Amino acid sequence: MILSDIRKYLSENRIVSLKDLSVHFDIEPDAMQGMLQEWIRKGKVRKCSGEPHCSYACAQCSDPAAMELYEWT
Repeated sequence: MILSDIRKYLSENRIVSLKDLSVHFDIEPDAMQGMLQEWIRKGKVRKCSGEPHCSYACAQCSDPAAMELYEWT
């Protein structure tokens, strides 16, 4: 059931950070990465390359899970 929930969340939000997914589903980032790998393997999700650049001083860049983005394709 969780894989279908992830599919729905990603398809509705299009591009989502690992941190947002982990918080939304209350799952550790490592466990979420494993579930995302299943969708990546099926060609439905891709890990976005590159890091977004911003001029904000929010310090979210220091959290790797906040910078790891996934896109429903």
